[in-house]
Amino acid sequence: MMRSLFEKNIRDLKGVGEKRAKLFEKLGAPTVGALLRLYPRAYEDLSHPYPIRLAPLNEPCAVRATVLERPAETRIRGGLTICKVKVTDGESDMELTYFNNPYIPAMLKADEEYVFYGKVTANFLKREMSTPEFVRAALCPPVRPIYRQTQGLSSRMIESAVKNAFELLPDRIRDPIPESIRVAHGLCPLRFALENIHLPQSMEDMEAARKRLIFEELLILQLGLLRLKGRSRAVSRLRLDHDCSEAFYRFLPFKPTQAQKRAVKEAVADMMSGFPMNRLIQGDVGSGKTAVAAALCYCAVQNGMQAALMAPTEILTQQHYASLSASLMDVRVALLTGSMPAAKKRAVLETLQTGEVQLVIGTHALLSEGVAFHRLGLVVTDEQHRFGVAQRTALASKGDHPHMLVMSATPIPRTLALMIYGDLDISILDELPPGRQKIDTYAITAEKRQRAFRFIRKHIDEGRQCYIICPMIDEGQNDMASVNEYAEKVRAEWLPGYPIGVLHGKMKPKQKEAVMAEFSRGKISVLISTTVVEVGVDVPNAVVMLIENAERYGLSQLHQLRGRVGRGEYKSTCILISDAQNEETVARLKTMCETNDGFQIAEQDLKLRGPGDFFGHRQHGLPELKIADMMLNMDLLKEAQSVARDILNADGELEAAPHRGLRAEVKQLFENMAN
Repeated sequence: MMRSLFEKNIRDLKGVGEKRAKLFEKLGAPTVGALLRLYPRAYEDLSHPYPIRLAPLNEPCAVRATVLERPAETRIRGGLTICKVKVTDGESDMELTYFNNPYIPAMLKADEEYVFYGKVTANFLKREMSTPEFVRAALCPPVRPIYRQTQGLSSRMIESAVKNAFELLPDRIRDPIPESIRVAHGLCPLRFALENIHLPQSMEDMEAARKRLIFEELLILQLGLLRLKGRSRAVSRLRLDHDCSEAFYRFLPFKPTQAQKRAVKEAVADMMSGFPMNRLIQGDVGSGKTAVAAALCYCAVQNGMQAALMAPTEILTQQHYASLSASLMDVRVALLTGSMPAAKKRAVLETLQTGEVQLVIGTHALLSEGVAFHRLGLVVTDEQHRFGVAQRTALASKGDHPHMLVMSATPIPRTLALMIYGDLDISILDELPPGRQKIDTYAITAEKRQRAFRFIRKHIDEGRQCYIICPMIDEGQNDMASVNEYAEKVRAEWLPGYPIGVLHGKMKPKQKEAVMAEFSRGKISVLISTTVVEVGVDVPNAVVMLIENAERYGLSQLHQLRGRVGRGEYKSTCILISDAQNEETVARLKTMCETNDGFQIAEQDLKLRGPGDFFGHRQHGLPELKIADMMLNMDLLKEAQSVARDILNADGELEAAPHRGLRAEVKQLFENMAN
């Protein structure tokens, strides 16, 4: 799309200098083409302005009125100014108020008619608007875009830059979607879509533009994912000859669940097929994903291959290393992290290259240039939502089409998983191993905090341990200050004399590991932490999870945190402290108290918070989407996936002339991964 514009610097636009260009870059628009893909987040509908007396109260609306007299500005406390403006529509009057805006008297002319946009409020005497946006009635567009802003760059500045960008756009631009597909699916051309997503003539035109751009983005995403999946169907020289899973089960101190055995069987069948495995293991907290990964690593090693497991944090990596070293007793296991001493790291790299190390467990350090394998046959990535497609592909590229296993502890509905993980086959662990028990969960207000700490003291006195998730930090305060401040309060007021440890994101990896080691050995009774304990901590003796400011977390994150307890033989409890009374928060915390089922919780989380918060900015490890929404656009997602399959069945490499535009877009979205 608009190749030359994508290369044209944003500074080439009229009115954009060096300083403003940096602000556009901050918003993700360093070029003119990228600016045209910086879509509005909302719109002001100015096409049907209300008379003053009929304007709906306390909701955004447009009102058409004439300024009665020159705005009067007065000074109030602290050197601030207030400007009052009287307007009329001929039948009713209204008063406008602007705070600390010295330009208003010059901008609003007496006897000039404007369209004002904002919230109308009323009392017995008059109607008012506070700081409404406005535009002269003679020049008023039917719809006005509202953009995501950054300090120093307002929505109106972005709108002005977009108008200037359209002046550089040629009349005919290459549309990546072939005309036959556009016609069949009722999609408007690209030029119309871009003009009407930014500067629509009506809300109907905006919706048509939006539908087309969402479809395009989802089509390109699905083409990229399906091509990745197709590539994994290349014939593999790393075929599994023997299924060694039964031998592995004999090492385990527990009996695997049927769900675990089923997942291992599906994965082993993939690895014996002659094609590289590309599978997602999706399971709830504590469902035993690591045991499945261990079984497959064991099978790979027993068939003469090496395996690599990549986890997002050093804490989680250490945990995997400890558990897998113990369960795979005749396998040579090594650890590789960024914080390791250089000499130790060199030794691991050498033994990896010679094949002496059969299984390596590491962080992003595994992606480093110096990491080479003798015969990499299996790649496992844990907590998939922390890694992008590019990262797992980068690790896989260190072998010759190795088998790939992806693990995720964030349950999502299966139909959605099939769409999101379009390049993966899916196994679901839908039962918990024996010994995993229901965790009682209670939501309380802050006035019962003392009682909660008495409950914690009782369990510590019995020899158990507890987690406390620190209050969320306020703006301008870092997590280190927040945790330390809270820990001091706990030591002084609520748990004096008890051994307390502190964990936060600003600590160095070695410091975090030292604290976790102390907690694991029982030297620390209470661990006060930020959400860094969300993954990667397994302390069977910990029986209470207390979460402050519980309203600030999503359901899925609360469920992950709760999963840190209930891992041993003792009854465990989760306590959620919140004074929030809004309906959504009450519903969310009620769900936590009623169920321990991660899949139910995930569905409720999606309903309550929407997919943006649920998936985060990276859309669960996928390339970042600019306009499409995985949940709200499910019908279009299914439609796009069907079209993507048809296209790839006819032209797997997207080399035919009608598909070259799509090929270029796929390449751009996946950051040059899909050549």
